[in-house]
Amino acid sequence: MPDPVTPLDPAVSDLLRRTPDGLVAAVAQQHDTGEVLMLAWMDDEALRRTLATGEATYWSRSRSEYWVKGATSGHHQAVREVRVDCDGDALLLLVDQTGPACHTGERSCFHRVLESTSPESTSPESTSPESTSPESTSPESTSPESTSPESTS
Repeated sequence: MPDPVTPLDPAVSDLLRRTPDGLVAAVAQQHDTGEVLMLAWMDDEALRRTLATGEATYWSRSRSEYWVKGATSGHHQAVREVRVDCDGDALLLLVDQTGPACHTGERSCFHRVLESTSPESTSPESTSPESTSPESTSPESTSPESTSPESTS
């Protein structure tokens, strides 16, 4: 007779605030660099499996099944630590990622940058040390024409 599945520790389960369908957002982050790799979903069983095996296991909302990261791609996530946020509605998995984390082949699923349209925001380029050097603050480089959205394409 197979061993019954051990449920998630009630002390851990009690910390979690789930969506109506029983899921918690799980962010995977590279443990040594802090790079945010991906967002996936976990239910109690996925979290239990992750904690028990040290391999990131998620719930696929589209396929309605569990999946171990890297089981088919070879791009595994060895879990070093799991943290729960202050509200209990998100998990942070500190992982050692093998290969790309994203199904597109990118290292991180967060590889697409959205351009801001708000005048208050600044791009990384505008706050880099090179852009704040005395040479870059000449009247030519700060003219309205050089900072307009049309000129940054």
